[in-house]
Amino acid sequence: MKRLFFVAISLLLLTGCTGGVSAKDSNSFVAGNGTVTFIKESARKSAPALSGKSLDGNQITLAQGSVAVINVWASWCAPCRAEAPTLSALSSKYKEVNFLGILTRDNPANAQAFVRRFEIKYPTLVDDRVLLGFRGQLVPNAIPSTLIIDKKGRVAARISGEITVASLSKLIEQVQGE
Repeated sequence: MKRLFFVAISLLLLTGCTGGVSAKDSNSFVAGNGTVTFIKESARKSAPALSGKSLDGNQITLAQGSVAVINVWASWCAPCRAEAPTLSALSSKYKEVNFLGILTRDNPANAQAFVRRFEIKYPTLVDDRVLLGFRGQLVPNAIPSTLIIDKKGRVAARISGEITVASLSKLIEQVQGE
């Protein structure tokens, strides 16, 4: 009887140590915490080739040789909606910088409505496979996520979470000045 009691208690304790995360939860997206990471030039890794079908159906390829801002977003993401006006304004301010969106796990019709609502003028790729090329450089399942690519095509900085005018402007100007 004593042994059965200890086995039952052990099973209860083990059940409590699982963390309560279901398989479905591990595929969910989380909002980043706004962490800004600047990567030293000597430690930078090349960004993958960024090409594919855009939200408007055109084939696009991001050219190297100039600074680029890559933003991963979805229309259902509240922080993405909050930062969209800032990204739109900064893309107009920094005309020499290539801005590119990457849509993830979203309905194209909802995404097109999002683009119209926030007057986003830069293209958006609709291929989640593009994100696989950033493995190890983006926080998995965290959106919005923003990367700054340097003139040599390397990831120079990342913001995990909602951007601000100050944080993104500073990074753009820092990378442009290199």
